[in-house]
Amino acid sequence: MLTAAVTGRDRRRILDGIAAGEVDLVVGTHALVQEGVAFADLSLAVIDEQHRFGVHQRMALKGKGGSPDVLIMTATPIPRTLALTYYGDLDVVVLDELPGGRQPVETRIVRTAEERREAYDLVRREVEAGRQAFVVTAAIDEGNRLEVKAAEAEAERLATQVFPDLRVGLLHGRMRPAEKERRMEAFRAGEIQVLISTTVIEVGVDVPNATVMLVENAERFGLAQLHQLRGRIGRGAHRSYCVLFDESGPENLEARERLEAMARTTDGFALADEDLRLRGEGTLFDVRQSGMPDLRLARLAEDLELVKRARRRAFALISEDPTLERHPALLAELRARFERGLDWLFHS
Repeated sequence: MLTAAVTGRDRRRILDGIAAGEVDLVVGTHALVQEGVAFADLSLAVIDEQHRFGVHQRMALKGKGGSPDVLIMTATPIPRTLALTYYGDLDVVVLDELPGGRQPVETRIVRTAEERREAYDLVRREVEAGRQAFVVTAAIDEGNRLEVKAAEAEAERLATQVFPDLRVGLLHGRMRPAEKERRMEAFRAGEIQVLISTTVIEVGVDVPNATVMLVENAERFGLAQLHQLRGRIGRGAHRSYCVLFDESGPENLEARERLEAMARTTDGFALADEDLRLRGEGTLFDVRQSGMPDLRLARLAEDLELVKRARRRAFALISEDPTLERHPALLAELRARFERGLDWLFHS
């Protein structure tokens, strides 16, 4: 196991073992892509929660092997990744079934004071029934002091004004790891009934008894992050509810479309398609993972059928002539247009 928390002689021992080929399987965080981490023969890289890695980081990891196989895992592909699946750069396996006994999460959008009161009543009913709730504060930047202050203020408000009779706890990214683990254990054990948190709970949290999530300022979150957060509930046999507090004005159409998509479906690929439509696929030959593409005329969201036809034709041509030696003009055009960018495509 290699993380930023592993230091000193333990870190040196692990690095030496990886470089010498004495370690067969390495599990780690972003620390694996740093300079100084060398693999004897990296043949497979598994990237979990792919949307949390930038293009440069994924390139750095793959660059530590000659040509390693890569398995990418994510609940909601970011626009660039979805685009690469459509263009044929990635093969896709979809796991679209809920584990046995689970029920779909009901998602609601709240925009009025009355609806907010109803959401708080929902939390109280669920807690009185023996369940628990998350309250997620607005996303600014995990670890950012402003976000921590927002979480602390929200915890104080809920504990004193809204749920004075419930056991309310706080979790944020600036806590020491041991303190965060103690707080999560208290929540898992039921000692905390309502946990106010920053986005630190986005991944790696499994509390089947939690059935409600309130997300403050949900309009500030992207679709992938909202879907990841929603995945923290609905992990048990009880019906679960995700409530999105929307503070955006009616003129913020993109934010409202994002939230409406969240309320409409729990399908990660459907949300990824919507994210692609709203944000664009970014550039294939650069590092932008969303935004306007580098295509001159086509737009993936509108011209998907054309892209699929072109992909089938390209695959057939490469199958017949892998080196393009029988198509010298096409090879020359490919090199002239894309040679400098091909490295981005192959590594992203």
